[in-house]
Amino acid sequence: MKRVFVLGVCGGVLVAAVACGGKSGGAAPTPVVDPKLTAPALDTPTDGEQLDTLRPTLVVKNGTSDQAGTRTYEFQISDSADFSTAGSTQQIPSFFSTVDQTGVAENAGGKTSYPVDHDLQPTTRFYWRARMTQGKVVSEWSAVGKFRSRLVGFNRAGSLYDPLIHGETVGAIVGSATFIPGKGIKLNNGQSYVKYLLPETVSAGEFSMEVEGLMGNAPGNKAKVFGMQEGQGDFITNRYRVDIQYRGTTGVPPNAIQWRVLYGSSTDHSVRYEPDTAKRFASVYLLDPGTTYYWKATWGGDFRLTVLQGGTNGSVLYDYGLPTPRGSYNPSPHYAYLGAPVGRSGTESASIANTIYRNVWLSRDPRPASLGSALREELQR
Repeated sequence: MKRVFVLGVCGGVLVAAVACGGKSGGAAPTPVVDPKLTAPALDTPTDGEQLDTLRPTLVVKNGTSDQAGTRTYEFQISDSADFSTAGSTQQIPSFFSTVDQTGVAENAGGKTSYPVDHDLQPTTRFYWRARMTQGKVVSEWSAVGKFRSRLVGFNRAGSLYDPLIHGETVGAIVGSATFIPGKGIKLNNGQSYVKYLLPETVSAGEFSMEVEGLMGNAPGNKAKVFGMQEGQGDFITNRYRVDIQYRGTTGVPPNAIQWRVLYGSSTDHSVRYEPDTAKRFASVYLLDPGTTYYWKATWGGDFRLTVLQGGTNGSVLYDYGLPTPRGSYNPSPHYAYLGAPVGRSGTESASIANTIYRNVWLSRDPRPASLGSALREELQR
């Protein structure tokens, strides 16, 4: 019997068919059906939990599938609720603000865990989620959870951070000071201050903090909010003095925000930078001791002091800077202060009693926007 083959189209594909009662070359293949997956559910850490570690273990309840097979999980951690990676450009060296871990094998016991294997950014509110993969099919993301990384400070080459709300400091306390839980460290008198010795000189950078307890018409003359200098000689005559003031009742004028910066000499006025008299008299503010003020100084090719009313996201109260074309800022060793030591000008020009400090950042890099977000959440509780 002669077989006749004809060409035809089946399902959009050109195929050969057998005529005259002949048989085809084989049975049609069984179609592949993708598995139907459900997303995993978050287990631990619990939502909003304050952790005592920078390397948490994230645990999910396994997702489900209607087919047998190998399943893996992807875990994402971010300091932003939308899991964007924009903030990663301002990561602190050796700390992570975003993590994306794929290929975590499913545990047959019903829960799958991912132990984070590097340090997350401290004192930060993090968001996390997970999803499951089987073959080429990926489930929906789980719900989004939150946790807060450990409230801890550090003092490393190029970057210092001190939360100060958990009863410890990376600096040295001089004089009488009290830790106020959830608030920060309080300087009990004008002779008290916190001192930081930096591992390396920061010749250009940022020194910022949140301060409570500042009030108008307080005692003092050229009273100091914070400062920096070279070594441990007299603060007032130091050639690398950074002197940030909120003047008291004997100041000229009282209640003025003022600053003075020396870029290499205490006698050469060409490397001394400060607002002029007119600007000083235009910078009088009656600060409220119950309000948080965010103070930020930046230096390098210019010097600028910014004060925000209401914390790191507050409104601008003071913002003024000057170019610093002569000299350079190169103290060695480099010391920084909350308050300031008593210098030859006496106690009226030292620290301000009853000020409370927290969330301190000093670095050659800008403060990451998410750093301290766990602290802000703690203060709102």
